[in-house]
Amino acid sequence: MQKVHLKRTKRILDGHLWVFSNELYENPKKYAPGSIVEIYDMKDVFLGIGYINPHSLISIRILSREKESIDREFFRKRINAALSLRERFIGTKDAMRLIFSEGDYLPGLIVDKYKDCLVLQILTLGMEALKGTVISLLDEMLSPEIIILKNDSRMRSLEGIPLYKEIIKGSLQSLPVINEDGVRFEIDPYEGQKTGFFLDQRENRTALRDFIKGGKGLDLFCYTGAWSLRLASLVDEITGVDESERAIIQAQKNAELNSFSEKARFIKSDVFSFLKDEIGKGEKRYDFIVLDPPAFVKSSGKIKEAVKAYRQLNEMSMRLIKSGGILATSSCSYHMGREMFLDMLHSAGREAGRNLRLLSLRSQNHDHPVLLSMPETEYLKCAFLVVD
Repeated sequence: MQKVHLKRTKRILDGHLWVFSNELYENPKKYAPGSIVEIYDMKDVFLGIGYINPHSLISIRILSREKESIDREFFRKRINAALSLRERFIGTKDAMRLIFSEGDYLPGLIVDKYKDCLVLQILTLGMEALKGTVISLLDEMLSPEIIILKNDSRMRSLEGIPLYKEIIKGSLQSLPVINEDGVRFEIDPYEGQKTGFFLDQRENRTALRDFIKGGKGLDLFCYTGAWSLRLASLVDEITGVDESERAIIQAQKNAELNSFSEKARFIKSDVFSFLKDEIGKGEKRYDFIVLDPPAFVKSSGKIKEAVKAYRQLNEMSMRLIKSGGILATSSCSYHMGREMFLDMLHSAGREAGRNLRLLSLRSQNHDHPVLLSMPETEYLKCAFLVVD
């Protein structure tokens, strides 16, 4: 196994799992892409083992702090640990994230479960090189009927590996239908966004039910209707809005699955345009609004324009909420930290002429564990606000 020496080690000693190219003493191009390397400081003190990509800004992702073989038994141990954590704190669910990359000490690997279907996202060159072992173990340990590789994330382009989707076991002649706290959702893990559903908001969807007491609401960027349908039994009516026709069709189908078609309706529209039209009607019309937009901040260089978009969306939403109504608003952009998120909301409230009271500030689901030494593993912010 080849050795790599680091010029700077503080972040790594603090528990971070990424080594950047400018932290390497050796030229990264001397190493085979995707190969396993041992990591040392300049005094030749061992720091860990990881895989290397000489063509990526993140050159090494650390797999272990021990001198051990990165083999089948290593991955069996890591997968078992991830499954045990979920069994301990979450229990049995139709749908959950089984492996959350660095949060489960398996950088570059996402595994989601929808009933008997596993969906894998392999995000890095190093994990791509190891995927045969990973897939074989998951098949052996979990015996799923369907395994899908959903390798279409833009992160793969940054790693220099191709984007593709593939069903490698079973078929999707019928789509999986999951039950989330009594509400059923049909999932399309092959054609849908991400792996087919937004698992990271499950606990937030459940928590919001405690704050909604009837009335009329909006679910903006509704995708396939997860927020809408979790709230439908509590409200007079809710309207979901999304610009994806495929998502709206699926949301309507999910409403029918739960006999909520009369309470939950879905509109294909650009959310910014929809909000402008609603504001033009000149009245505060909604008792609550759920605002769950995509990640506008893809890199640190785009923060300013992304914050502007988030602020505009929240300001327009606040203008439409009745006094004392609820805004449940989120950001899934890691680059927008909690303080920046709250500052943005305060600014949006000021622009809208509304006072805001924070009921709850939440994060991602427990099956997306946050590694405290890696702030990058905590990306989701979800605020429940009273809008006065």
